[in-house]
Amino acid sequence: MTSIAETRPLLAGQPTGAGVNTAVARDFPAWQRLVTESFVPLDVTTDHPDEFHGQLRSRVLDEVSIVEVTAKGHTVFRTPHLIARSDRMYFKLSLQISGTGMLIQDNREAVLEPGDLAVYDTHRPYSLIFDDDFRSMVLMFPHDLIELPVDTVGQLTAVRMAGDSGLGKMISPFLVQLTANLDQLSGASGLRMAHNALDLVTTMFAAELNLGRNNSENPHRALVNKIRDFIELHLGDPELSPAAIANEHFISTRHLHNLFQSEGTTVAHWIRTRRLEHCRRDLRDPVYQHRPVAAIASRWGFIDAAHFSRIFRSAFGESPSNYRNSGHPAG
Repeated sequence: MTSIAETRPLLAGQPTGAGVNTAVARDFPAWQRLVTESFVPLDVTTDHPDEFHGQLRSRVLDEVSIVEVTAKGHTVFRTPHLIARSDRMYFKLSLQISGTGMLIQDNREAVLEPGDLAVYDTHRPYSLIFDDDFRSMVLMFPHDLIELPVDTVGQLTAVRMAGDSGLGKMISPFLVQLTANLDQLSGASGLRMAHNALDLVTTMFAAELNLGRNNSENPHRALVNKIRDFIELHLGDPELSPAAIANEHFISTRHLHNLFQSEGTTVAHWIRTRRLEHCRRDLRDPVYQHRPVAAIASRWGFIDAAHFSRIFRSAFGESPSNYRNSGHPAG
């Protein structure tokens, strides 16, 4: 096995707008280095090192990495020791294009046939097993780039999402075409396509979770999810407050605070985090490049521009204006 000491994936460190990067490994040691350096620290093994070859084609748009992986059979491990080296948390969505694969995480196994999708979390151990030649697409993005809570997405890790039924029947072909046309993903249109892909993936996750909610979700979880959905729909309302949320759901403010405390956060922190994420996304969206920072802040419920600038800098390490103008993803 091999691993590296890097804590930041090279793909995530590429500047937004960089062209398609193609890297070919003609032997297994080269593949070990390439894989572990391109994503997050990993251990990689194979039963046939003398016959190995593989290729990665990748493009990075904002903090979203789109990677086509073509290789002979091998196994990938993400261990607690390697997780401890990483300073950023990512989700990875795997789309099987050809061949078969198995994803193992959180005591679940997903066997993926062509067209199938599955998500996994780089902050927890996982294994990927490919017995024979395969081709897949990996969409890698930080936890905070999608609207769903991390613990909610955690209910879907290593769960097969079929590519031939439900929303997968529409989303899987879109992602295949996205991968096949990486060279077309440039400029403003490429950035929006990457965010569109995340929106579609979020929609698919939500649909999968709703199927489970109807049958197995307990009342506590159902109420928390209902409240989170309500907050997401009303983030732009500057009057959104714990009292307003509690009244809307016919519960006391104290009960609302207890619900979020049991989730390891607070109502105010959840609202602020979701607003900041929407602002960050709009600041990078070419459609809004001529809209003043204060207008973007106001759109998501921040009516005090100076206060917004302070908490944005605290969250992301630079001012909203610098973040908008920088040529690389912050954080």
